[in-house]
Amino acid sequence: MTSERPTLYEALDDRFLTGRCMNGDKGLEVLYTGCRWAEGPIYVPAWRQVIWSDIPNDRMLRWDEETGAVGVFRRAAGHTNGNTLDREGRLVTCEQGNRRVTRTEHDGTVTVLASHWQGKRLNSPNDATVKSDGSIWFSDPDFGITSDYEGYRAESEIGSNNVYRIDPSSGEVRLVADCFGAPNGLVFSADEQRLFVSDTRAGSIRVFDVRDDGTLSDGEIFAAAGHRPAARFDNLRLDDGGRLWVAAMNDGVHCYDPDGTLIGRLVVPEAVANIAWGGAKRNRLFIAADTSLYSVVMSVTGTHPTGPGHRPRTSPAR
Repeated sequence: MTSERPTLYEALDDRFLTGRCMNGDKGLEVLYTGCRWAEGPIYVPAWRQVIWSDIPNDRMLRWDEETGAVGVFRRAAGHTNGNTLDREGRLVTCEQGNRRVTRTEHDGTVTVLASHWQGKRLNSPNDATVKSDGSIWFSDPDFGITSDYEGYRAESEIGSNNVYRIDPSSGEVRLVADCFGAPNGLVFSADEQRLFVSDTRAGSIRVFDVRDDGTLSDGEIFAAAGHRPAARFDNLRLDDGGRLWVAAMNDGVHCYDPDGTLIGRLVVPEAVANIAWGGAKRNRLFIAADTSLYSVVMSVTGTHPTGPGHRPRTSPAR
């Protein structure tokens, strides 16, 4: 492997080079700084904007791709964390402070999708992903109830940290995976046959087979932080080459080959919480890290959060 490479990229395997993962911008672009803890970016194609969360400041911000302007999207937002889009292009948001998952309708009103499981309040929903059948899958660790910094201190009513599925027809909230230290990011493979879930406290990424009835296999370890002690896995995104890109906190952004090998990473000056693909070609990676929102235009193309190649059928109201 060559030693002459842009400082943004670190190749750990030849596949990072042969996959042309380093052929984009030579440095990060700072789009905004001034958050307390930036999380949950999502690119909304209809608006050409990135919406993201500033959890301790209890606000959601928006960055406009056309003008570069940044403004407040929602204040007193329920200490929101992860955001995604559903099949209709509506914003789905995990509200840590309000301990619920919500959807912003086209007219701007907010619908509660999940707040309880078996009559007990959720802990603090963290991240969500949407399957092609319209079901919404979300992680529910306890980060928002362990202190007043990211939510409101409280005891867990459920007593464990799990992953759930919201049925698109009935709205039923069903537990699909447990035995996590703290489930965090989650994303489906391109064929939706597998679900990847990061476990921040365990320092691992688990992968599950997805059955036709919406249940999961017991799962296995796809990757572990191992010899990289600075890494704490947060959210996950796939590119169209099947590589998994992972927000790895103090170890930047990790890139894993489909076989689970760590092949490279992006070096970021702040702790990386969340990442999202966007832009007209979906080859711009947006990075929420500590106080800032960054971006880098890359030579790889990311998959859409609601499935590869999918575009929302309707445009959300601005």
